[in-house]
Amino acid sequence: MKIVLINPNWQFDGSIYFGCRAPHLPLELGVAQRMLEAAGHAVRLIDAHLFGLSLSDIAAATRAFAPDMIVVTTAPTYLFWRCAQPELRVPQEVVRSVRELSPLLAAVGPHGSTTPRAALNKLGVDVVVMGECEETLVRLAGGEREGLAGTCYRDHRDIRVIGVPLAARFVDQPPLAWPDEMVTRHRHHHHRFDAEPVGPGAEVESSRGCPYSCTFCAKDNFRDAYRRRPAEVVLEEIARLQRQGVEYVYFIDEIFLPNRPLLAGLVGRGLKFGVQTRIDLWKDDMIELLGRAGCVSVEAGVESLSPAGREALAKRCKLTTDELADRLVTTKRHVPFVQANLIEMPQDDDASVQRWRAQMRDAGIWANDPVPLFPYPGSPDYRRLWGLPDDHAWERAHDYYLGQFDDFSDVQDGRPRRLRELELEARG
Repeated sequence: MKIVLINPNWQFDGSIYFGCRAPHLPLELGVAQRMLEAAGHAVRLIDAHLFGLSLSDIAAATRAFAPDMIVVTTAPTYLFWRCAQPELRVPQEVVRSVRELSPLLAAVGPHGSTTPRAALNKLGVDVVVMGECEETLVRLAGGEREGLAGTCYRDHRDIRVIGVPLAARFVDQPPLAWPDEMVTRHRHHHHRFDAEPVGPGAEVESSRGCPYSCTFCAKDNFRDAYRRRPAEVVLEEIARLQRQGVEYVYFIDEIFLPNRPLLAGLVGRGLKFGVQTRIDLWKDDMIELLGRAGCVSVEAGVESLSPAGREALAKRCKLTTDELADRLVTTKRHVPFVQANLIEMPQDDDASVQRWRAQMRDAGIWANDPVPLFPYPGSPDYRRLWGLPDDHAWERAHDYYLGQFDDFSDVQDGRPRRLRELELEARG
């Protein structure tokens, strides 16, 4: 079978979107391509974001390959599946441009994993893959259709949702290999602030899932169970990237847990890297090793500065606020840039929060102005408010968010527009 995998040319004007807007390697499509090719299929990955392709460019490249199946992802790279843009405007436009170019059109991503019926209807695809998509795509390409677990599709006038979102094995994933032309164009160094890029950047996935269940995290329906790739496999993938000129990688792991074999293997390689983690899980010796291994950026989830706030978020944090501050200061001694992420919580006194931010700033640590919480469908926060997500879950969460808040912190540009308004644009 001939298969085209499409990463759209993302744009987020007017969107509630907390992720980075620069191009990143489409890891879910890269892994899928490797697995599909290993199964004997011919695959073309079209990264419209990285190469700045228009809809007509995407259609032309797809038409030239004459695929039997087209796959479109609904969020930019695995890194942002858990904080995806609510609207499907961009993938809707892509689907419309390639709809007639293949007999089978599939969508993957967090939207279909959480609200499969809505994603199927909005996108107009033939099948939606629920959960981690790589292994299911191989089965689809192998000819499985009706009754395939982890999929949603139209059966005459009815929509069938088969099973639940699935997780991939992941731990046996071999080193990924990206084409030189993609690596060379990847000039962005995600969440790096210590120096201007010299060589290309890249993203790497050393683990998948998270052993914690914080209320705000939308991971219930994908990338939930914690799994870790062998350190030697990750190091081999990084070594290849370095041979291609990469000087910085960002680990997209939901939570980068202390991993002595991996960090020890990075020491002396001359690589710089960034991570997102919980600083309460790191001891002094591992923080020192983290810095010695080449870490130049740590994004630490603190979220709330009060015990009551952290308890409300189900953080299961054993440290006090002062101890968290001390751990951040220790990290700053070894890592050039350290960020403490904060969420706007009613349990936190604003004056105290601003004093703490000033204290961190004096120590060289950036703590953001607390971000209003978006109740992502698929998160415990959404379930607490409305129960299990239905076909209108994204609209409900979006309207609630806009109705609750007038200010949207320093990580968003302007007031977001209504979800229905954004998606209406895609329908012309």
